[in-house]
Amino acid sequence: MDFELSPKAREYRDRLQEFMDERVYPAEPVYAEWRAANDPHALPPVVEELKAEARERGLWNLFLPDISGLSNLEYATLAELTGRSPDLAPEAVNCAAPDTGNMEVLHMFGTDEQKRRWLEPLLNGEIRSAFAMTEPAVASSDATNITTSIVRDGDEYVVNGRKWFITGAADERCKIFIVMGKSDPDGPPHRRQSQILVPRDAPGVSVLRHLPVFGYQDQHGHSEIVFENVRVPVSNLVAEEGDGFMIAQARLGPGRIHHCMRALGMAERALELMCRRAVDRVAFGAPLAKQGVVRQQIAESRMAIEQARLLTLKTAWLIDKHGAKGARSEIAAIKVVVPRIAHEVVDRAIQVHGGAGVSDDTPLASMYTWLRAMRIFDGPDEVHVRTVARQELRGYEK
Repeated sequence: MDFELSPKAREYRDRLQEFMDERVYPAEPVYAEWRAANDPHALPPVVEELKAEARERGLWNLFLPDISGLSNLEYATLAELTGRSPDLAPEAVNCAAPDTGNMEVLHMFGTDEQKRRWLEPLLNGEIRSAFAMTEPAVASSDATNITTSIVRDGDEYVVNGRKWFITGAADERCKIFIVMGKSDPDGPPHRRQSQILVPRDAPGVSVLRHLPVFGYQDQHGHSEIVFENVRVPVSNLVAEEGDGFMIAQARLGPGRIHHCMRALGMAERALELMCRRAVDRVAFGAPLAKQGVVRQQIAESRMAIEQARLLTLKTAWLIDKHGAKGARSEIAAIKVVVPRIAHEVVDRAIQVHGGAGVSDDTPLASMYTWLRAMRIFDGPDEVHVRTVARQELRGYEK
């Protein structure tokens, strides 16, 4: 098992680090000030400026192996770098969720027409997208509970249902939803669901509200949406009827790597801020860095980050070698371990910063809320713990 980066990946990493230092970090206060003075879901102009420069620097669509030529393992290091500035860097290089997962789905399963109409503008950064799965009326951690219906009527499918916490839907650039719903309620449990493309402007699509997360309104939003007798052509079906779960599993592995490495980028930046604060701040006659309790917080954070990173890199390596099925337990494990550890590191950094840590003067408060939410979205911790336990017990039960 070798985590050494190839020369190509190292070159990407160095160029991305330069872009972060020269353009992304200086743009953070510009982004924050613009959002404070405008509609929270409007796009600050600095984002498009960063996107244009990233393309000029050849830092674009790095997440997709068929375009970048990078493996999951190689991209992981780049994803961690972008996670240090989560509001700006992922989108600047066109590697932001949920677009990455949706682009992977269209790349793997889309028809030529679907790719032309939706994948190409997504790859070009011209539009954004959303994945509509979670529902307010059922425990969506068990996707077999989903009640949104996808019913064929001649040359069309009719979609009815209510979704919520649909990330990206508040952004005016969001033009397409990939909707997961039941197409065969009486079929085998994992063949009942399908995925279908629904344009945002289709008649019957209503965005009811944008839900805050711990009081924060992200620029792209997390929205509640109603689909009421929405009609789309049969050609909008992704793959075949009943393939919903298979498609979801296909996008699962790489998406976990992206999320977890970005979370580790947040943890690394939080640790950096904690160390700088500890060295600069004096209390009880000495810098905080001389206080034993603060030293322990720093050491615990460094050790935890290293452990979480190694597990995530191992998972990326396994996906590259054996596919997502060959890394099923590890994929579930990192989704539990990384958010927990990153959240703990950010919490320690907040503690060392005192009142400044819970303000907007540092990125820590925003990171804290996102990492806490990460223990719920894409499946709560309990579901992934259950998966790890089942995989661990399988050999013994046989």
